[in-house]
Amino acid sequence: MNKHASLKWRCRRGMRELDLLLERFLESQYDFLSDADRELFGRFLEEPNERIVDWLLDGVEADEQYAELVEQIQSWDK
Repeated sequence: MNKHASLKWRCRRGMRELDLLLERFLESQYDFLSDADRELFGRFLEEPNERIVDWLLDGVEADEQYAELVEQIQSWDK
């Protein structure tokens, strides 16, 4: 499985709204990210679903390491 396919699979979290948000971000923005931000996105997807939901959908402040990425995903989705 190539890197993109692996990331797409990892974007599937079992919650439709979150799945769509992450998969659309991957498909439309991932290629424009720096190598460091691509690595960060991969680590972000290792976080538990509850934390990702809190950060992206519930407005909870993200951990410092993910704050810019969360902001980027949220602003892109508007």
